[in-house]
Amino acid sequence: MLLKKLSSRSRWLVLLVGVLLAMLYFVPLWSIGLVAPQYPEGMGMYIWVQKITGHSEFDLKNINLLNHYIGMSPIIEKSIPELQFMPWVLAYMICGALVTFFFSRLFMVFLGIGNFFLLGLAGFYDFWKWEYNYGHNLNPDAPISIPGMSYQPPLIGCKTLLNIEACSWPHVGTIFLFAAGAILLYIIFREIRGVHD
Repeated sequence: MLLKKLSSRSRWLVLLVGVLLAMLYFVPLWSIGLVAPQYPEGMGMYIWVQKITGHSEFDLKNINLLNHYIGMSPIIEKSIPELQFMPWVLAYMICGALVTFFFSRLFMVFLGIGNFFLLGLAGFYDFWKWEYNYGHNLNPDAPISIPGMSYQPPLIGCKTLLNIEACSWPHVGTIFLFAAGAILLYIIFREIRGVHD
């Protein structure tokens, strides 16, 4: 069964998975927004596969200024190693989709789902760890220092940190990722049931 050749429609769906993954280079994966009395209009940042940008031109600079006052490290792309290797991990997954399109076997779709599951778990853990380190490893000499206080943003949802409301939500890239994973699950279901084109 695992060596079964994919149907024509399933092959094209695998190619669609590759296209969705390729689009991740061009859209943000995640968005973190902040609202504070000194920034009532709000500010935020987008997390991409290969970079971090502000919601608007000066947002990242303003977030780093705010972080300085409460003792958090500045958010600098070069200090985040994941942004250096994630584009290569994504390229590996895109290549996997292309190989599966040309040499289509059901076991390769299972491998793709396995990659999605493992990389997804690793990605969420790594993101949580990144937020934890930024929110807990504070400079004790910061202008605003409250013993026992941490500033870890939520992994998902909203959280009040002193007078700052922080919200963290998936963005377009994460929707593309879930769509790609759902397509792979659909292909497996379709092929196991023996649905013909």
